[in-house]
Amino acid sequence: MPLAAKIFEIRVDTSLEEIADKLRGYRVVDERSEEGMDFELMTEVKDLDLKDDMLEGTFSKDKIILINQRGRKVPILKTTEARIIFRKLEDLILLTVVQEKHFANAVASILSHHLYLSYKALTEARISPEVMREFHERNPEATKVIYFDNLDFPAVDKLALYGESLKDSGLYEEYLSHGNIWYIVFTVTGTNKVMGLTRNCVVTAFTKMPESEFVEYIHQIVHPLILESKKRHERP
Repeated sequence: MPLAAKIFEIRVDTSLEEIADKLRGYRVVDERSEEGMDFELMTEVKDLDLKDDMLEGTFSKDKIILINQRGRKVPILKTTEARIIFRKLEDLILLTVVQEKHFANAVASILSHHLYLSYKALTEARISPEVMREFHERNPEATKVIYFDNLDFPAVDKLALYGESLKDSGLYEEYLSHGNIWYIVFTVTGTNKVMGLTRNCVVTAFTKMPESEFVEYIHQIVHPLILESKKRHERP
């Protein structure tokens, strides 16, 4: 399975120290019964570590799944974990959840409500179409796939360029005149590592790598794009 992550922005005035205080010791236990068996489902944050501009930890959540054992449904407890990293970047605090996007969304929703009693306090981080375009055009040879959205073609939701088609600048400019770059698959500069990035900050590593290296690429490559997009949006 490829590594995946999603990045969120904290929309309230806060600090990493305040977040750490509120998350320390966080644990919720929900008692459930399934197929005549009793379970304690636990949701918790553990292994918190606050250093300089970063707060890291592990978010853990249980759920019950039913497996087939010789025609009989047997409930078992499954625990899913995600590394969570809060990072202060100038005036922004970003949360990176290292898990597939559906679980990452659930984590952000739970943390938003726990920290600020609001599901709107943590929102998807965004990269503007202009910044996505500039990211590709700074090193077009590194791009392997581009998807376009917000198209004005009738009944067409997305278009893609990949392989040899990416070298056709005319086709690229035509697609760009009808929509925006939504998704890019690219090679990390100076490496053979391949990653994918969407405008709503879902990041995927298609090349096998340690999780720590994946997170470092997110910090080096993706976070600056979010920050630049934010600055341009707030510019008068």
